[in-house]
Amino acid sequence: MNRIRNFVIIAHIDHGKSTLADRFLELTNTIDKNKLEPQFLDRMNLERKHGITIKMHPCRMIYHSEIQNYKLETLNKLKIQNPKLQTNHLEFSVSDLEFAGSEFILNLIDTPGHVDFTYEVSRALAAVEGGILLVDGTQGIQAQTLTNLYAAQKQNLKIIGAINKIDLDIPDLDNKILELAELLNTDKNNISLVSAKTGIGVKELLERIVKEFPEPQQNINQPTRALIFDSHYDYYKGVIAYVKIVDGKIKPGDRFYLFATKTKGEVVDVGYFAPELKSQKELVSGEIGWVATGLKQPDLIRVGDTITVITDTNKPSTIIPLSGYREPQPMVYAGFYLSGTGNIKFNKTGQTQEFENFRQALLKLKLNDYALKFEPENSEILGRGYRLGFLGVLHLKIVQERLKEEYNLDLIVTNPTVSYKVYLRNKKEPLVINNPSDWPHDEVERVEEPWAKVEIVTPPQFLSQILRLINQSRGINIETNTLKDRLLINCELPLEETIKNFYDNLKSISSGYASMDYEISTYREGQLEKLEVILAGKKFESLSRIVTKDKIESEARDLALKLKELLPRQNYPVPIQIMGLGRIIARETIPALKKDVTGYLYGGDRTRKMKLWEKQKQGKKKLLEKANLEVPSEVFLKLFSKE
Repeated sequence: MNRIRNFVIIAHIDHGKSTLADRFLELTNTIDKNKLEPQFLDRMNLERKHGITIKMHPCRMIYHSEIQNYKLETLNKLKIQNPKLQTNHLEFSVSDLEFAGSEFILNLIDTPGHVDFTYEVSRALAAVEGGILLVDGTQGIQAQTLTNLYAAQKQNLKIIGAINKIDLDIPDLDNKILELAELLNTDKNNISLVSAKTGIGVKELLERIVKEFPEPQQNINQPTRALIFDSHYDYYKGVIAYVKIVDGKIKPGDRFYLFATKTKGEVVDVGYFAPELKSQKELVSGEIGWVATGLKQPDLIRVGDTITVITDTNKPSTIIPLSGYREPQPMVYAGFYLSGTGNIKFNKTGQTQEFENFRQALLKLKLNDYALKFEPENSEILGRGYRLGFLGVLHLKIVQERLKEEYNLDLIVTNPTVSYKVYLRNKKEPLVINNPSDWPHDEVERVEEPWAKVEIVTPPQFLSQILRLINQSRGINIETNTLKDRLLINCELPLEETIKNFYDNLKSISSGYASMDYEISTYREGQLEKLEVILAGKKFESLSRIVTKDKIESEARDLALKLKELLPRQNYPVPIQIMGLGRIIARETIPALKKDVTGYLYGGDRTRKMKLWEKQKQGKKKLLEKANLEVPSEVFLKLFSKE
């Protein structure tokens, strides 16, 4: 068991995690060099499309330590020359030679770097004993570098610091090494220098993994307990749980029990990641692998649950489940609806089947994305749908694309929003609202909005522009500290400002050099108001939104102009009214389609034409009075997109 090493690679986005994993796969001959594509472990189409890691990716590698073999050969030669040689007088000890000439099992988990997928990183950290903290030498320590390090330290992981991209010209490399060494509270000689692209220093880093990372604890004789850290759905084998075996062992044919859902079943198969699924006879304490449960209901498996084996002597009632993970809290909410269901009338069976397919897709997606939350809702325009909760706007975008690519669902997504606490005058407990259509019509006493603690790392030359951006985004409590050749800015921002445009604007004004991380801090009172949309005298709740009072007029005018541009013209004029603060704030009118009712007239008195025009005008008024305007689903796609 002491030949197993479980570890992760953690870093800021684009610092080379997946490329370093490629070199590990190459050096250990896990993947044939001719088949090794760049970012090999990023198997999802969306990961290759966006160039980022979205999911954690476990993989088992077999590594033969060359340094250990070298030491064994040296020892044998010395013993032949001097049979009475005491090994403790050598520069290496007996403990260094304990596994000489043997192979090591390295269980690597490659993790995402974007702030929206921090929950993926936290689950990976709970399944390993060590972590490589990788820093891009050209950029240095960034916001997510700090966040991931703090998370790894909370798990008491052994950390090896490494500077990547040393094949490039890095004039201040010594400062970068010292900076990382100080962050890890270690000597600068303990910082590995590697080039994940060319392979420089990677073999030496593998040797450090073998020697310095602790082996997992061995509890084979204890009742089985395994932590589920991820899962996915297989058509033939049912739900496949990704597990870290903490105690005991598990093999095909074992009867298992899931504590969270009180579900029993029989293990179909077990194995490890290579990185594709490989079967083996059993998984034992300390190993990372997968368990095919045979369960066809996706909601029976939960990430963070404990799976155990039922025997005559081991009963679930006598086993204490593992602590699992902290429940992720959504930060962004949006409505998801099937495209066309609001305007196309399906028959009862067809509509139910379409919606059931949508529900099953969400259940299966949640297996592989536990941070996703959803609940059903209805819209007067778009029909039946779901209100989904996400960890950020990028998370929302990725889920939308996965539903389209993996489950062939064409969806309409409403305007993203955050949760608000609305206090009414005669009620003590607030209403928690994440959907503008739920905004109360009663007298509102005050509204609280979520705020986030934001951490920004930037070169000094962009300080003034970033401070201006923070002030424009209603930022407070701004603090600036020095990190060698960069600045660390701490501040607090309203969460809605943070998740929507702040990150894009930050990257723009800093030419891509600044990075940020954030976490929810608290709720603070805000001056917020609901904007309502009235089209042809009819209120459309699905188009409403929550805005700050100081921006209410500009937001109302922009929304009215967008609707005027996007809504199709009718046979009658369509007034667009945007209401807020108890009055109409902005108004536009879409002119009616015109028909030339006087085209057949030749000459004569103009009064004949005027009578026909007046008759046409009165007819359009009657149409407007009887109007039952419908908003096409395409309007939502364009209205809520950033383009």
